[in-house]
Amino acid sequence: QVQLVESGGGSVQDGGSLRLSCAASGYTFRTHCMGWFRQAPGKEREVVATIYTGTGGTGYADSVKGRFTISRDNAKNTLYLQMNSLKPEDTAMYICAAHLAAGGCYPYPTVSDFHYWGQGTQVTVSS
Repeated sequence: QVQLVESGGGSVQDGGSLRLSCAASGYTFRTHCMGWFRQAPGKEREVVATIYTGTGGTGYADSVKGRFTISRDNAKNTLYLQMNSLKPEDTAMYICAAHLAAGGCYPYPTVSDFHYWGQGTQVTVSS
């Protein structure tokens, strides 16, 4: 049974930093697309960042470029999201996800591209 379990969320002040982790079990995502999404109350789930675990190639939403960094430790089967210079508009539930099949990420990733999902970890940024 594949499980994705996020951790590292919390409450920070405007300009603060957090590092999220997503531990995978039940399957080793060596050559898959994995990503971080976020969903704020009353809003649709949106992609934040993606990474192809085979090469480490990454992609970011415009709203987080230069502030967030996605990375992957294949030995630990764990995905990370380093978030710096956090803003109140970054407040949301952050959820990690992975493709079902091996292969790279799509140029314009969507929710429907991803099969496995975690439960999420809450990030709250106050001004």
